[in-house]
Amino acid sequence: MLSYATTTHDIQITVRPVYLDGQTNILERAFSFAYAVFIENQGENDIQLLRRRWTIRESDGTLHDAEGDVELRAQPVLSPGDEHIYDGACTISSFSGSVEGNYLVQRSDGEQYRVDIPTFPLQAAAN
Repeated sequence: MLSYATTTHDIQITVRPVYLDGQTNILERAFSFAYAVFIENQGENDIQLLRRRWTIRESDGTLHDAEGDVELRAQPVLSPGDEHIYDGACTISSFSGSVEGNYLVQRSDGEQYRVDIPTFPLQAAAN
């Protein structure tokens, strides 16, 4: 399984996407994907995940914005060295696409900043 990783402000984000062949309906142009997101605090301060903003770009140019805190309901706090993992999924209408975006995090001193997620591909393929 391929992984995509990036580090911003001592926060490492790693994403592992997978195509869900069994949940895809080619005739209805509904291509399903899942992904695991690993968020690791490599810094010296506690951080709290507040919100996320992701943009899904389909191969035909269609954009889908996903913003909010649905996956981050608990708004977890990560101490130095801690990792938070969550799973997500999406369905697009084309064979391929990509996802890009960021998280809004807050340090224990109140400073807020954005942390990039690595851009990762969505690629339908027979498993």
